[in-house]
Amino acid sequence: MADTTDAALGPDRIASAQRRTVWVLSLGQILGGLAFGATLSLGAVLAAEVSGDEAFAGLATAAITLGTAAFAVPMAAFARRRGRRPALSTGMAVALIGVVMVVFAVSLASFPLLLTSFGLIGAGQAANLQTRFAAADLATDATRGRDLSLVVWATTIGAVLGPNLTGPGEALGQAAGMPPLTGPYLIAVVAQLLAIALYLIALRPDPLKLAQRVVASEARSSEPRIAKADQPRVARYAIFAVAAAHGVMVSVMAMTPVHLLHHGASLSIIGLTISLHVAGMFALSPVFGILADRVGRIPTIMIGQVLLVAALVTASFGAESTTSVTVALVLLGLGWSATTVSGSTLLTEASSEAQRTRRQGLSDLVMSLVGATGAILAGLVLSWIGYGGLALVVGVAVIATVLLAPFGRAPRPVADAVGG
Repeated sequence: MADTTDAALGPDRIASAQRRTVWVLSLGQILGGLAFGATLSLGAVLAAEVSGDEAFAGLATAAITLGTAAFAVPMAAFARRRGRRPALSTGMAVALIGVVMVVFAVSLASFPLLLTSFGLIGAGQAANLQTRFAAADLATDATRGRDLSLVVWATTIGAVLGPNLTGPGEALGQAAGMPPLTGPYLIAVVAQLLAIALYLIALRPDPLKLAQRVVASEARSSEPRIAKADQPRVARYAIFAVAAAHGVMVSVMAMTPVHLLHHGASLSIIGLTISLHVAGMFALSPVFGILADRVGRIPTIMIGQVLLVAALVTASFGAESTTSVTVALVLLGLGWSATTVSGSTLLTEASSEAQRTRRQGLSDLVMSLVGATGAILAGLVLSWIGYGGLALVVGVAVIATVLLAPFGRAPRPVADAVGG
């Protein structure tokens, strides 16, 4: 076949395959974001409704993130063996089953089944997370951050529209005789089906399989384009920075719908707030990707920490104001975006091809576990010291990320260190 020839591994062929990959993954992220956004804004409300206790509201987000964690490493291993295309489509198919089960769980008023359903939806989130790494499979140093961030940015469209379709989705659900608050999951079903079809049909050539062949061919080349030297210490810091930012974001975001509901906000206002937060997470990701390519990965991670601090301070001192909470959620999303884009880029280039997918799966596992832990504890902290206190407590993760930043810098060659 043509893909096995040396010409098929030339720069022009790789660049063309990379452009196609970024476009397909971006469209997949729009659909995945639409499905995830439609479920995100109502998860905490459904958990509180079915369980009968608002202290359990955070378990919805916790179940999704635990599900993401459970599928992250197996999905990465599956991708390494079979490629990104089957791995991504399988993750979305499992999430589709979870979405359908949510409706049945609510109709049966079964809290354990509801949490299990959210856990399966986490497989879709694991697939969405893996797309950013898929976008970097064939990327070079000059564009790795940009290409990764473009796919992250594409999530904006679906993720912003998703929560705002709560009203129309609920109307559709009522017309179909579905349980209250489950109508928006109809939208998620359609989006998941389209995403599965897209990955199966259009993600060709498979970027990871092609990248593996390129790296194998570069072993005989003096000018590698994709192959990277392994830097375990830098990779460990990248994993930590991404996980810490995710934990901060999830902890505060998961409790925001419940907090706003207590202050008399309508479902429409809650949906708008979550939409703006999700827009902050994804809309400016290309800016942070370009910054990561031009000014460096670590400086961009530090920009993210500044934004997270601004978000937490605003949330803490403006907890009684819906406007302040909304501003804080936007800043929170921006800080998450800067850290995740630059941290994921740093992780990819700090890992050799042999270690890359394993560490990418590990990164998604760790960030999901941290997010799940944060969501679980956030409900307890909210009931103990309130929303403002929660925002200050999670700031410890930001401080740790800043203090550990020197570990994220690549060591200089011995000759340069001596000469410098």
